[in-house]
Amino acid sequence: MELATPSKSSQPLERELSGVSPEFLVSGRFRDALASLGLTSLDAIFAFEAGRDLAKLNIGRFRKRLLFELVPTGHDRPVKIYLKRYDRPPMLAQISNWLSHHGRSSFARLERQTADRLAAAGINTPRVIACGERWGTVFEHASFLMTEEVKDSRSLESRPPTCFGGPLTSQKRPARADFINRLASFIRRFHETGYRHRDLYLSHIFCSDSGAFCLIDLARASRPIRQRRFQVKDIAQLHYSAPARLVTRADRLRFYLAYVGRRRLLPPDKAFIRGVIRKALRMACHNRKRGHLIPFLQPSRVDGQ
Repeated sequence: MELATPSKSSQPLERELSGVSPEFLVSGRFRDALASLGLTSLDAIFAFEAGRDLAKLNIGRFRKRLLFELVPTGHDRPVKIYLKRYDRPPMLAQISNWLSHHGRSSFARLERQTADRLAAAGINTPRVIACGERWGTVFEHASFLMTEEVKDSRSLESRPPTCFGGPLTSQKRPARADFINRLASFIRRFHETGYRHRDLYLSHIFCSDSGAFCLIDLARASRPIRQRRFQVKDIAQLHYSAPARLVTRADRLRFYLAYVGRRRLLPPDKAFIRGVIRKALRMACHNRKRGHLIPFLQPSRVDGQ
């Protein structure tokens, strides 16, 4: 299945950061607030432990995530800030990252560049408010990235739309169809940039109170050479994370048809869908051994009820 090629005229949107060196770049809106916490250098960033640790079992030990609050200039209320720190990443992990992105750069810089390029293409991403890096002769010693919370938004995993709860009434049916079509369009436009998320679960898609979507956690996102392989993986991750108790088979078919912009399935579509299902089942087999729940295999209601 082929998707449209993104326009070559699209240019990265540099969401402005400034500083005296690549070790510490910051948005002017947050400079004073960070300084009030003593966060004015890369060393201070890596010594900072006042935030809430957002530990994950499935990320490398060289990565650490913290959540804390700042009051930016011109605001009277605090905003949540997410801090990612990469401390002496293993050489093989760095080389793998460079190969995925077709260039040598730090973990934090690559994620910032991805966020900026996607924003320039019209794909909402969290705004980076500070970043920095330190290098050895060849390899990265440390880097960090701070992003601002996605305001008035929650992940689709934590807060599914109300039209997916309870019986499918005549009032809910058009709302559900509209939501699925808009989500499919968002994912299609994301893939048309040439990027693949590679971690595209519902937990990483946020939806605002107004219905706007935003992609978060872009650490693995890249423009891989094997586009189709990672396109299948992205859609399989969406399929896997959509609970069967909420999302019917008809919903999933509607999503796919809207994603490819067709009214009926063609032979290449059926081959693509088989690939998605095989990938999701392999993920389920792997995660079941770890005692994890499998969302898309949970007991479901009858379609249309």
